[in-house]
Amino acid sequence: MPDNLKDILSHLSTDIDQETLLLYLQDKLSEEKKHEVEKKLLNNEFANDAVEGLQEFKDKQQIAFMVDALNRDLKKKTEKKKRMRERMKMPDQTWLYISIIIIILLIVISYIVIHKSMNK
Repeated sequence: MPDNLKDILSHLSTDIDQETLLLYLQDKLSEEKKHEVEKKLLNNEFANDAVEGLQEFKDKQQIAFMVDALNRDLKKKTEKKKRMRERMKMPDQTWLYISIIIIILLIVISYIVIHKSMNK
């Protein structure tokens, strides 16, 4: 099974391997392993609700396609936000700061020179 199919399920539970969870949803596990997965799901309410929702699919093979589609949509949205953030990011403007400081220093020095020449 490709790794990108498991991305969307990676944060459901730290106790249950994502591949094991997908095999459980497709009824490809032994009874002993099914019982073990169900016992772990009892401890995690969020994962239990997610698995119950995924079990509503009539075609169990459709789950893998749905997970793949969700991963693609999620990656598209996060990439779009990332590009937008990069566009909005201010570029490094150290030369601007240095030039502003030099201009301010020149203004102060000019003021001092003009002020001294006016007093003489």
